Amino acid sequence: MSGDAVTVVKARSRLAKLVRADGVIEAYDHVKTVDLVEVPITGLDDLEQLLRLLAQRPDCCVVRGAIADGERTKGVRRLLHPDPDTGDAATLREWPRRWVALDFDGLQRPEWIEPVDLVSCAAVAIETLPDEFQGARFVVQATASHGIKPGIRIRLWAWLSRPTSGGELKWRLRTAPVDQSAFGAVQLIYTASPLFSPGAKDPIPQRLEVVPGESVVVMPPSGVLKPPRWGRQSHRSSAGTVTGLIRVVVQAETGSRNRALYWASRRMAEKIARGEMTSAQAMGLLKGAARQIGLPMGEAVATIASGLKHG
Repeated sequence: MSGDAVTVVKARSRLAKLVRADGVIEAYDHVKTVDLVEVPITGLDDLEQLLRLLAQRPDCCVVRGAIADGERTKGVRRLLHPDPDTGDAATLREWPRRWVALDFDGLQRPEWIEPVDLVSCAAVAIETLPDEFQGARFVVQATASHGIKPGIRIRLWAWLSRPTSGGELKWRLRTAPVDQSAFGAVQLIYTASPLFSPGAKDPIPQRLEVVPGESVVVMPPSGVLKPPRWGRQSHRSSAGTVTGLIRVVVQAETGSRNRALYWASRRMAEKIARGEMTSAQAMGLLKGAARQIGLPMGEAVATIASGLKHG
């Protein structure tokens, strides 16, 4: 499994919210310049360890972007483009990541779920995400307002099957109730637990939990996660093409192939329901893809049949 990195931002001021005894929440300090450092990670376990460390660092947070110039990382502004007024050069650049942070702010919380039950809160949030995120493993983090303000206010961290750009994530998650700004290269993603003034009590004593599941979210290939070109057939995204679905299967990494096959089978079921193809055609194409990547045929046929049934 190829690795990745997280760009950690360190400031000389507070990057954690402050909760006063009267319940008022003071926002983050205004930050003009920061230090940047890239921390290598190889999977969700590494990311979880890093998040647990950063939760105790009210002077740190992270961004999706990569460092533009390793010689300029101290006391710099977060710039994706050069500043024409000051002449300051860009310090960050867009970079596809295998990790993703999904912010939910104010999602309705069922009455029978307590705010301290982060795993159940995460389950409600996960149901709003596309199919490839269903059944995946997540690190769930309570944001500063969770348990204080109404609703579910959490951040879900996941590990993707391939490096995925912010633009792709915006397109794929365009209908999900997540904060799209978190996919920007220079957007601060706050990781520190809130600070509490004397007399104030944290309603969420454990702010980081793990939702069990598949270790990798199988993302569709890069060519699929693009807005459609308007014109003839513009109402269809390339994500719906048979070729695109088969490509998802054959390009899946070891350990994620069976899940990719199931995902593609469910999408094929939609085509069958619309009369675009027959069950036999779908089964034949999917079996061919499974054979190409070396999946045991008995297991593959069972996976395909389940996907076609539940799609």
